[in-house]
Amino acid sequence: MQELQSKHIVLGLTGGVACYKVAQLCRLLTKAGATVQVVMTEAAQQFITPVTMQALSGRPVFTSQWDARPENNMAHINLSRAADAIVIAPCSADFAAKLAQGRADELLSLLCLARPHGKPLLLAPAMNREMWAHPATQRNFAQAAADGAQVLDVGQGEQACGECGDGRMLEPEELIQDIAASLVPKRLAGHKVLITAGPTFEALDPVRGLTNHSSGKMGFAIAAAARAAGAQVTLVAGPVHLPTPRGVQRINVQSARDMLAAVQSALEDVSIFIAAAAVADWRPADFSTKKIKKDGSGAVPSLAFVENPDSLATVANSDRAQQGQLYCVGFAAESDNLLAHASAKRVRKNVPLLVGNIGPATFGQDDNALLLVDEQGHRELPHASKRALAQQLVAEIARRLPR
Repeated sequence: MQELQSKHIVLGLTGGVACYKVAQLCRLLTKAGATVQVVMTEAAQQFITPVTMQALSGRPVFTSQWDARPENNMAHINLSRAADAIVIAPCSADFAAKLAQGRADELLSLLCLARPHGKPLLLAPAMNREMWAHPATQRNFAQAAADGAQVLDVGQGEQACGECGDGRMLEPEELIQDIAASLVPKRLAGHKVLITAGPTFEALDPVRGLTNHSSGKMGFAIAAAARAAGAQVTLVAGPVHLPTPRGVQRINVQSARDMLAAVQSALEDVSIFIAAAAVADWRPADFSTKKIKKDGSGAVPSLAFVENPDSLATVANSDRAQQGQLYCVGFAAESDNLLAHASAKRVRKNVPLLVGNIGPATFGQDDNALLLVDEQGHRELPHASKRALAQQLVAEIARRLPR
């Protein structure tokens, strides 16, 4: 993850059986290029040893505010100043109460209280379902959030006590996504973003249909990048097998008409529409309710097609888009003459920004190269991972938004 490269994370552990998951989180952070400084409460040391966390982080673990290693004997100041983000995982009910009350009677709560204003503090709750649901716990986490902490979601499922419900700590793979997102500038804070991604499928009969090679990876990467940039994101996805990005609302569709209907139903209060899906231009004029079979004669079935509705043009020519309340971005997957085709499509679709790429070179791949075309001209985003390109594109969109 590019967002974590060369970042310094203070990883605080409090008392809870979910400490075992933090060993894997520490590994994921270091593999992503971050340095990790572990701080453990006395209770955390009952569940996992400082020796384990030192081995995984490659740094001595801090466990006491009286640690004499710092020359100024101010570990809470030094640790909070050096961090790019502070992550408390697991965050127990007791520790949340400390934060809500401003108590600072040991090193981890001290450094949280001493952290500079605006420095990310992420809390990953982990506790029994009844403890999580208790009004005092909810009140304490709400107060911590009001004081500037980011309270992460909890998982749902079986718990170590044998009960089942809300309160599990998120998995390390989920936590690292939230940590990475916390380090991204919130260029789209306050915006609602609607994104389409993937192919559409136009059925010929109950078995066959027309589709294309789009994997949806670019659109899904844009959704993740927009969410990390602070936007509220809805993703309308064609038939793809990709995990939904963290914090993104997903609507699954099949056909071009399904996609347009989903887009129109989700457009309320949306300020940015990004049409990254590879939508079929045509569909069969007639749907056969039974499988079209060959009869051995060599005769080819006669198929007629009708044009599909154009989601991008429909939205781009809506009243809100024309009045500047909805910023529309289109995509063009071409096979040749990218600049000419993308420029013509931008004018035809009536969008301020058109993003072009060579489809056969990128379908199903994890990397891409993009061409941005607007009324001022064009700009290339060189070959890179789709994740990195999505972050660059989100920054370009944010720069172009009406002020």
